[in-house]
Amino acid sequence: MSRRTVRIDSRPVRAKRGEPSVKRVRGYLWAQYQARKPTMHKLHLLRHAKSSWKQDVKDHQRRLNRRGREAAHRVGRHFRETAEALDLVLCSSALRARETMDLFLAEFMIRPRSKIEDELYAASQEKLMGRLRRLPEDEVNVLLVGHNPGLLELAITLADTSSARFQALASGKFPTAARASFRISDCWSALGRSRYELVDYVTAESLRSDQA
Repeated sequence: MSRRTVRIDSRPVRAKRGEPSVKRVRGYLWAQYQARKPTMHKLHLLRHAKSSWKQDVKDHQRRLNRRGREAAHRVGRHFRETAEALDLVLCSSALRARETMDLFLAEFMIRPRSKIEDELYAASQEKLMGRLRRLPEDEVNVLLVGHNPGLLELAITLADTSSARFQALASGKFPTAARASFRISDCWSALGRSRYELVDYVTAESLRSDQA
């Protein structure tokens, strides 16, 4: 009997013709994930990808350029292949941030819930920290898409200096499309009282080098 293959995240799932639809397969796998969801929070900070600098466009409405679109897709594909499913995406209302989020999530079979928030646009480290502290505890795996310098300052503030990738983070400038990921041992409301393991730090250029 012929079969079709459905790819959920990075895993192929085979379904016989006439068996439950792709939608039902997705629902089943999502329920499995929820049942074994880890208790420790994870936080991913993603800077928007490279945007155009047309002078007749307001900063809030700047779009991604070609390089930015390619980079956003690249870092999203890498995340999908290496990380667990996201519960929530918080995204700045700036157009370049929203486009980055959409391209980052483009290959996700199960798209996480997302919230577009004006308060994240060009937000300071303090404002970003305050927003994350308001997260419900059942939001375990969270991605925040925003801007520098706030994101870089937040990443440096949160990162345990003994983490293997700390020097790469601290010595760089958190370029466009860079991502820093943390394992958060505190509850969200206590975020920042400790420093946390920096489990991953990647840039679009580092991924290009890895694929060369």
